[in-house]
Amino acid sequence: MNKIHQPLQRRTFLRGLGATLAIPYLEIMSKGGVATAAEVAGQGAAVPTRLLCLFQPNGVYPKAWDVKGTGMDYGISPILEPLSGLREEISILSGLDNSAGGGHVNMTGGFLSGRGIGKGKGATSLDQMVAQKIGQNTAFQSLVLGTEPPRQGGAGGNAIAFANTVSWSSPGTRISPEINPRVAFDRLFRTTDGPEARKNAELRKSVVDLVLDDAKGLRRKASLADQHKIDDYLDSVRALEKQIDKALDPPERDWTPPTRPGAKDMVRPPEGIPRSRDEHLRMMMDILVLSLWTDSTRVGTLMTAHGFSRQNFSFLEGVTNDHHGMSHHKEQKGAVEEYTKVSHWYISQFAYLLERMRSIDEGHGTLLDNSVVLYGSGMKDGNGHKRENLPILMAGRGGGKIVPRGHLELKSQPLANLHLTIAQKFGIESDDFNGVGKTVVSEIS
Repeated sequence: MNKIHQPLQRRTFLRGLGATLAIPYLEIMSKGGVATAAEVAGQGAAVPTRLLCLFQPNGVYPKAWDVKGTGMDYGISPILEPLSGLREEISILSGLDNSAGGGHVNMTGGFLSGRGIGKGKGATSLDQMVAQKIGQNTAFQSLVLGTEPPRQGGAGGNAIAFANTVSWSSPGTRISPEINPRVAFDRLFRTTDGPEARKNAELRKSVVDLVLDDAKGLRRKASLADQHKIDDYLDSVRALEKQIDKALDPPERDWTPPTRPGAKDMVRPPEGIPRSRDEHLRMMMDILVLSLWTDSTRVGTLMTAHGFSRQNFSFLEGVTNDHHGMSHHKEQKGAVEEYTKVSHWYISQFAYLLERMRSIDEGHGTLLDNSVVLYGSGMKDGNGHKRENLPILMAGRGGGKIVPRGHLELKSQPLANLHLTIAQKFGIESDDFNGVGKTVVSEIS
């Protein structure tokens, strides 16, 4: 005879070791003791669609990136070889151009916005548009990660620091990526339920309130130009305020993940920044996957490196130059070979991310099936800062909204057309993306 039990509340969390994590739907949550297939797949609610955007700096060597043939029968290129086992999951999109203008800073800024940087302002980026649309039912509206701190100096009239991010919540508010794995992990999973943690969160809340009051008072005395600057600042402070409010009072869930990470997945990263490039980027990718798997957020962005990156890749055999230096290869054989090896390494990390997402079952498809994953660079080739025919990949099926097509040779058009297409897939009703994207890319549907 089945034992009669009191159903467990659906909004139930595991707490321990300073972490809070939503548990999957269990049989004990159903009235009869046996969960139905619909309950296991999120209590009958539709599995949410997620968006991931990954940026790779400094472009690629075109002859080592470009594939031969179209559709699913294309011949894989040297750089893309790590994706050989994922052919059914990806689309390679040729013909998309960056309209943001020349130089690393502008082309980085345009990767998710379609527009460059002017007078210290950009344009709202795709990831943040989607986050503002779908981020109300998760603890974090979005997660923005990176691996390099901002750099100093100027480039083409713009501060190089602007190439630190591709994420803009408004034209005047850029989001700096979190580059410390432990800080990113703690932000997602450290509990606010304990008295001390809750006290700290409430203290931060009170500080934010004071800052807002002071800034509003200052605004009344400021010039029109300064008022705009203060408004941009207030936008970023209000975003922090909303984040703290969600931590203190988490939103009701509209969907519960049917599986959860195990102990080996939830290992807290060590302190500091890893010295190994491999280890650092893999950690950030793992955290990104965990954030989606646990439904902590549904929008994630990863700067695999700064848009003007001079990262050293001497851990790769035969590589001696920094990444930016080798990207200006001048068709010299040695520099081209190093440039290609680094791009191949980046794609191998991307393949790791996709494999992890493909391994996570969500009842109705995998995490990868239920996501739209955009990967690429804001320039085609660092040698000459070429901005036509960008190296762009898409993966996942967006919960049925996207169909992987292999290699798609599109007519030359702005990358912002793809932004517009993705935005519409997430329910953003617009036929214009930042004044640049005007036409949807119908081929990906």
